[in-house]
Amino acid sequence: MASLTQKTAFGGLLPITAGTATLEEVTHDAITWVSPARGKAVAVSKALEKQIQAPFPKPNRMSGPAVWTGPGQAMVLGQPLRPLTGAALSDQTSAWACCAIIGPDARDVLSRLVPIDLRADVFKVGHAARTVLGHMNCIVMRPTRDRYEVMVFRSMAKTATHELTRAMAMVAARQSLV
Repeated sequence: MASLTQKTAFGGLLPITAGTATLEEVTHDAITWVSPARGKAVAVSKALEKQIQAPFPKPNRMSGPAVWTGPGQAMVLGQPLRPLTGAALSDQTSAWACCAIIGPDARDVLSRLVPIDLRADVFKVGHAARTVLGHMNCIVMRPTRDRYEVMVFRSMAKTATHELTRAMAMVAARQSLV
């Protein structure tokens, strides 16, 4: 019988630090996609709040461990969900890879790769966006002031690491000239 070795999505590629930015892997016990049926959004939000102590997120926002991912869609990160009456659920745990860019230069690093305005007065703590990182679909979240989390498809984890570490090196090089 084959002997299989369990690996995380980034498979030992992280953590990496360059300048004042650190890229590290974030693992979740579960990632569950949630989509309320037509007319059930309020009931699903209340049921979700009972399970995770946070309601269904508003567009482009985080709500506790729930992250808005599109119209009528969210991902709940960290804990498996029990069935929610009036909602479709899908286990996405093995489909996504999540990393965090941490530090004073985190915003400058990410700004080189995503086409969204990450200025502190626009993309505030608790905001989230479905966008692209280079050429990869991603979800960007800002859980705290100097921390951004990025979710990409698991098959793109190595490419995301490459793109982010290149951007980190460029930002660190610019800082060394100052």
